[in-house]
Amino acid sequence: MLIQDKQPAYLEPRPRSFAALMDLYEVNYIRLRRLCPDLAVADGERVSRAPGAMDLHLVVVEQTPYTTTARLTYLFGARGHQRASPDVLVRMYHDARQVEVLGRHCRPLDLEISVEDLPRWRGLDCKWRLNRFLYKWLGYCLRQGHALGRERASTAAEGPGTR
Repeated sequence: MLIQDKQPAYLEPRPRSFAALMDLYEVNYIRLRRLCPDLAVADGERVSRAPGAMDLHLVVVEQTPYTTTARLTYLFGARGHQRASPDVLVRMYHDARQVEVLGRHCRPLDLEISVEDLPRWRGLDCKWRLNRFLYKWLGYCLRQGHALGRERASTAAEGPGTR
């Protein structure tokens, strides 16, 4: 009998259960904390610049003792005519050590995608897709060398060419 290696549930293209979704939230928490270790006390906007990569922007929208809500995005275009894409709203639950995508703004269609807009039976599938996207995007950002910690944020605020 061959023993097959099973891949983690969060790598599956479709959700198998609510528990698998919670695993995905936990993995996203770990990845987001690697990207921004002090997010629990972060405020305002942070920008990460990595060589050969788009600038990654994180804007803290709301901060409470147990959660942080933030937007994560790239900005395309010139100043004054910038568009955010992807534009993902996430909530980090510090006590539960989980991150959940609350919504995503799709600029070309000017739509705000939210789980609450879908019929109840499609909620798990929608949450799975949005959070799996975040899982892949955070991995991509980490591989590019992005970091949104306090030290990098102050360096990024100095502007390009000062590093």
